Amino acid sequence: MSDLHLDAHTALVLIDLQQGILALPTARPADDVLEKAAALARAFRAERLPVVLVNVAWSPDGGDLPVADTDLPGPSAAPPAAFSEISPALAAEGDIRITKRHWGAFTGTELDLQLRRRGIDRIVLAGISTSIGVESTARAAWENSYGLVFAEDATTDLDAQSHAHSFGKIFPRLGRVSSTAAIIEALGARGGAGGPAGS
Repeated sequence: MSDLHLDAHTALVLIDLQQGILALPTARPADDVLEKAAALARAFRAERLPVVLVNVAWSPDGGDLPVADTDLPGPSAAPPAAFSEISPALAAEGDIRITKRHWGAFTGTELDLQLRRRGIDRIVLAGISTSIGVESTARAAWENSYGLVFAEDATTDLDAQSHAHSFGKIFPRLGRVSSTAAIIEALGARGGAGGPAGS
């Protein structure tokens, strides 16, 4: 979008781009999502804006797994440690790391603190999966008054219809839907303004 505005109070938050989830059969190939996410991360780092890498992990004994009576229960045991490792194609020194134990990246984590103390009030959001980790994080961000921009081509789901529903019905009501190229263009239009105060 040509009118997309990203200022020095913007952070990139990437959801669950970790080895175990990248190996799942996603609607858009995970390699394509990872490539786009890595391009976004490079662009944010070049502008000295925060990059937040979120993964999901649980204790080896599984004691912190979510407990709920559902028709489609989640994992009954913690996956091996390698499942939760952020892709080496994405990670870089200086990125903020957040480990979550629920769908959303705000629940039970210090994500809000890490963003607020850096003066962040707008988030560019992407990752896997659209209708679970990304949407849960987006809803919490919106409820906490963060502005949101969604990088559609750096996001995917295990189910194409779920991805389409989030991007067609939910995300336009929470923020702006955009693309990797448009977001990078908007970052470049800032003219090297530098990162937020204290960064």
